[in-house]
Amino acid sequence: MSENTVIDSSATAAPFDAKTFRHTLGQFATGVVVIATEVDGEIHGMTANAFMSGSMSPPLVVVSVDKRARMHALLEQSGDYSISMLAADQESFSRHFAGQPDAQCNVHFERLDGQPVISGALAWISTRIVSRSDCGDHTLFIGEVSHLRSFVEKKALAFHQGCYVDITKP
Repeated sequence: MSENTVIDSSATAAPFDAKTFRHTLGQFATGVVVIATEVDGEIHGMTANAFMSGSMSPPLVVVSVDKRARMHALLEQSGDYSISMLAADQESFSRHFAGQPDAQCNVHFERLDGQPVISGALAWISTRIVSRSDCGDHTLFIGEVSHLRSFVEKKALAFHQGCYVDITKP
């Protein structure tokens, strides 16, 4: 079969439900980030893996946030957000900001362009929201990058098939 051969599998494709859709999308390995913003002097964070670059010029990034999530209203209110790309040793932070708080999880924030970022993260990005796009039950928040910093000596925290995975092993 050549590289350009197209196989029509629509005849055998079955309808799917939300669980099957989520499971299928879980086959795509991603990094893990914490989206953070500050409202009325209080820092709020949310774990996400629905994050991507949007444009090189101007420098834009995109996060997808469920409209029912508390973070959705906070982003609307603040008008900006930061991204902390979590390092392999920060799984507890990911769980903490995913709604599984741990009293032993001691998160320290630093500032990048005035925005809260997680100490020890793999990379930091600060943004100002320049656009929003409806995406079904989510909103895509497009942020123009004002500052960024990366720490190349660290390894990334990754997520695949509903689990944290070590991508440094062969």
